[in-house]
Amino acid sequence: MAKDFRGVMDELTAKIGAEDMAAELGVSLQRVKQARLGEDSAGRRPPPDGWERAARKLAQRQAAYFQRLADRLSA
Repeated sequence: MAKDFRGVMDELTAKIGAEDMAAELGVSLQRVKQARLGEDSAGRRPPPDGWERAARKLAQRQAAYFQRLADRLSA
């Protein structure tokens, strides 16, 4: 891997978004956004079932992504 500062910074700032959570849960993006609203919001809905498992899976995937980046930078 060429060690390009801009490219590495782009990879380091990669993040998990609401879209990723919605896809992992098989629900709409709107459903995830509604679950993120404040407790006092009229449009708030409870988090989708299985959100903890989905969050863990996304975090593990992200950790593996960063580990691969670190390995490439070490080479």
